[in-house]
Amino acid sequence: MAQEFRLPDLGEGLTEAELVSWAVEVGQTIELNQVIGEVETAKALVELPSPYPGVVEELLVAPGATVPVGTPIIRIATDAAIEEAPVRTPVLVGYGPEAAAESKRARRRSVGPETARPESARPDHRRPDASPGARLAARERGIDLAVVTGTGPSGAVTRNDVESHAAQSVQPEPSEPSDSLQRETRTPIRGVRKQTAAAMVRSAFTAPHVTEFVTVDVTRSVELLERLRALPEFEGLSVTPLSLVAKAMIVALRANPSLNASWDEENQEIVTKHYVNLGIAAATPRGLVVPNIKEAQSLSLVELCRAITELTATARSGKADPAQLTGGTVSITNVGVFGVDAGTPILNPGEAAILCLGSVGKRPWVHEDELAVRWVTTLSVSFDHRVVDGEEGSRFLSSVAAMLHDPASLLAHL
Repeated sequence: MAQEFRLPDLGEGLTEAELVSWAVEVGQTIELNQVIGEVETAKALVELPSPYPGVVEELLVAPGATVPVGTPIIRIATDAAIEEAPVRTPVLVGYGPEAAAESKRARRRSVGPETARPESARPDHRRPDASPGARLAARERGIDLAVVTGTGPSGAVTRNDVESHAAQSVQPEPSEPSDSLQRETRTPIRGVRKQTAAAMVRSAFTAPHVTEFVTVDVTRSVELLERLRALPEFEGLSVTPLSLVAKAMIVALRANPSLNASWDEENQEIVTKHYVNLGIAAATPRGLVVPNIKEAQSLSLVELCRAITELTATARSGKADPAQLTGGTVSITNVGVFGVDAGTPILNPGEAAILCLGSVGKRPWVHEDELAVRWVTTLSVSFDHRVVDGEEGSRFLSSVAAMLHDPASLLAHL
């Protein structure tokens, strides 16, 4: 018999997903829990394991299509139907059950020559053996995996193989008359990009944003980071200004809890959180995502550095799961890594504040009544004025700046 696998409920209130790629093809024998494809939700890139062993009878959804949860996406022949699979003509995607039934009737009437056709006469439609990451990279770059030399196990194509092929294949485009050059590129809005756009519009036009700035001498913090990097406890970790700012932010929230709250429109309540799920804004090939570190208030600086390093790496690889991308209480973004002095970030929906770290660099500064070269940065905080009064927002930002200017007060919380 044939079983239809429907797009499962991926959790976190998600109602649809885009089919990114198939990892199997019609006529292929698959095992239970074998990865059959990848889907992209508004939260993450998710691999789909097969709930049935058998033979792929039909792929019901084409890559690039967005379908609701519960939609049949693949038909798998199981049990007795598997025995017929080798002599079946593969059903083309989109032809449906009627076409499959007609093919079966035609095969019953057909005779030997069809099945005895030489193998060389059959077109080779086998998909190259490749990891899901390699398939995604190839799709993003428009590369045919069949032309990529694989270096993985049994010659499988890896993501590095795709990237190396792309680097070697860059050739100048043939010159064309200027009037025939493409003047515009249209990119479908899907997945994370679609979700981010909707969330930013909702946030910008729902929460009254206020943004405040402070520029601070962080020379002592920079010196402290250098000392921390030399400690064995921090070996192998990324010890950056972001880590120290995040720790100072968590400490400052204790005295300014309204920035770690949310506005409940339905119940007309302000919900103050007594825990910190710290969101870290991360730029990824799929767009901006904000995974969060659960219970960040209970982490030491060593643990926080490790969590930031691991979480951002997971997010950039596209492997962050829905649980990591939801439930945040307050966020931080680092525009300084792009050489930008400061920013006016938009709130992550459902949160009351987001702190922005600008670039940390040497600048002329008045220090002890003399002009000196110091390490300086600009911090900004955007907050929801329905939840946070200007006074508390200012105190919070001033407190973070004070701890970075003189991290001695922060040492007790490291």
